[in-house]
Amino acid sequence: MPLETRSPAVLRFGTFEVDLCAGELRKQGVRIKLQEQPFHVLTALLLHPGKVVTREELRAQLWSADTFVDFDNSLNTSINKLRETLSDSAESPRFIETLPRRGYRFIAPVSSSDRKAPTQAWKIVVAVVAVAALVAGGLFWRSRQARRLTEKDTIVLGDFTNSTGDTVFDGTLREGLSVQLEQSPFLSLVSAEGIHQTLRMMGQPANARLTPEVTHEVCQRTNSRAALDTSIALIGTRYDLILKAVNCANGDLLTSTEAQANDKSHVLDALSKAASELRSKLGESLSTVERYNTTLEQATTPSLEALQAYSLGMKMMAAEDNSAALALFQRATRLDPQFAMAYWAIGIDYALIGESTLAAENIARAFNLRGAVSEFERLNIEGDYYQFVTGDLTKAQRNYILGTQTYPREAVFHMDLGTLFNILGQYEDGLRENIESSRLEPYNNLFCRYVAFTYLLLDRVEEAAEAARAQPTKCVDSKPTDVLYEIAFYRHDSTEMARQVASFGGKTGQEDLLLELDADTEAYYGHLERARELSRRAAASAERAGRKETAGDYRAVSGFRETLFGNAAGARQIFSAVAKEALRGRESAFAAAIGLAYIGDTRQAQVVADDLNRRFAQDSTMQFNFLSAVRAKIALNRANSQDALQILQAAEPYELGLPSLGFYNWPNLYPVYVRGEAYLAAHRGHEAAAEFQKILDHRGIVLNEPIGALAQLQLGRAYALQGDTAKARSAYNDFLTLWKDADPDIPILKQAKAEYAKLQ
Repeated sequence: MPLETRSPAVLRFGTFEVDLCAGELRKQGVRIKLQEQPFHVLTALLLHPGKVVTREELRAQLWSADTFVDFDNSLNTSINKLRETLSDSAESPRFIETLPRRGYRFIAPVSSSDRKAPTQAWKIVVAVVAVAALVAGGLFWRSRQARRLTEKDTIVLGDFTNSTGDTVFDGTLREGLSVQLEQSPFLSLVSAEGIHQTLRMMGQPANARLTPEVTHEVCQRTNSRAALDTSIALIGTRYDLILKAVNCANGDLLTSTEAQANDKSHVLDALSKAASELRSKLGESLSTVERYNTTLEQATTPSLEALQAYSLGMKMMAAEDNSAALALFQRATRLDPQFAMAYWAIGIDYALIGESTLAAENIARAFNLRGAVSEFERLNIEGDYYQFVTGDLTKAQRNYILGTQTYPREAVFHMDLGTLFNILGQYEDGLRENIESSRLEPYNNLFCRYVAFTYLLLDRVEEAAEAARAQPTKCVDSKPTDVLYEIAFYRHDSTEMARQVASFGGKTGQEDLLLELDADTEAYYGHLERARELSRRAAASAERAGRKETAGDYRAVSGFRETLFGNAAGARQIFSAVAKEALRGRESAFAAAIGLAYIGDTRQAQVVADDLNRRFAQDSTMQFNFLSAVRAKIALNRANSQDALQILQAAEPYELGLPSLGFYNWPNLYPVYVRGEAYLAAHRGHEAAAEFQKILDHRGIVLNEPIGALAQLQLGRAYALQGDTAKARSAYNDFLTLWKDADPDIPILKQAKAEYAKLQ
């Protein structure tokens, strides 16, 4: 009978196959001539893909002890012959990787098939199997860790080694692979901020190229499990992509995958397929790979040029260069007008700089184009649509919670929830979510800022200061200057406030927020003329940065400030100068509406309020916070305090929250302030005092808003209404002491002095 044996008779990789029975190497079915010794070296490597086979092991198993040859030269010759035959390269290997002073590793995916070995080839089969057994025995004592990752492991994604000569792939493919892997609820990539921080610790620039060597060091320093070494090569007219996951601890290949594209237009499709295969090989369940597996062209764009612009924009956003990021995202949408995530990125960029109208317009476009995006991207787009466009906080919360459940290792959904809880005034919940987002991405500048700021909102100023102080080291690019300024205000530290303002002096796109915060502080102490000048400078700086809505906000707030202090003529002058275009913004329009109500222009206040009601019909903050305050003030102008109090009942769940969408959180606690005025008008001094005391008890929320100072005066009025002269005098005295250096011609100051004199 003919001898039969079962073995992996054919091993395949790329377009090649090795027939162990026949002792042949073939390419696309055509036999390629290969000498015996290189063939045995190739076989030894193929039978242990991803494993490091040392030179000593190859010598022991393939060169007998009594063979007197120059082993090093013979092995080098065999490896060089193999690379020549396979069209491989030592510098950019696709198949055989050299590990200096250690050995070699076969890095491409290898598949096998079994078949019966014919009698005449049995000697070849037995020899190959024997070699395999011997090499395996030599490798056994160096057994590797399991190749599969766990749900606690993190991955560092390196830059693609691009040997095609086409620069369109630079950065583009890395971004594309990142998008594909982020679909996974199982895998977790080290963030751009985490990589930047680690590069700085390594003495490298934050934008250093992530070569395999640099990627591996970053991987080790971040205690990650795997580094992804990736490459693209042009072989004839075909593009070959290789993705390798390498164990950071010992350099072993955990797994790899390869994909080919027949032409440039199919590279993104090939990358999608390779990424899906890699996810499975790294240990993700088949069910989630299949469920969350939108192709890259659907998730992003079929245009390599648009994806490249988007990739560069994301880098600029991570570096907090919003202007450069915005220009790149806009270029991406010009190259592909259907690029949903690019519109979303534009919207988020605008939201971060306070341009809420432009933010809403672009996020709405992303929402309308979201049909083909990945689940991860859909949850992001929909949650932000409900928060920034419609303002429906209930739907936004539902989306963000689903995001934390589906992607428990993604920090962004926790940050979004933290922001939403702060809007609702649920600061303990907001702090919990912000801390979790910072834990998941400890080097993200924005997440670090929100932790410090939320501590301040809770009046936990020492913890806020500690968190803010840690940011320049923990979050290397973080400059929480506005938070540091507000902490200094809370502590009555004028020197530190001045230092923070000076740190951004003359920096267009950065200084305007600090100038406006300083304007509010000057107004808080009654320095109205100085506040006017600072607001003018802030608005001019914002306009130079191209932020028209922000400039309109500053001017409208300046006008509202005049109304609070009783300067109706000055307020009208400012409001008339604010262009209608500037009043498109939700916050500038609110400032105008409530300001007009304060100076008694009830008809025009109602017009602006009606327009806000129409434009923001589903907006929870607009309906229950902003418009409640405006409508209640209009009711007071009509001498109907009971209607005002009834209107303000709707604001109670929201009144302690942060209604602003940007970093300039000026319109806080106004429903509380107007309710206090309504109780004064109703001659209910006890209830009025409770409302104004509520403002004074929440220093971390009201901070340097003018009503933080005026609440002292209103508290005195409430006590006087109760007939408690001693408490009234004390409250008036506190206000007048605060305003001891105030501009003397401010109407409300004159009133306060006259009222105080009557109490003596």
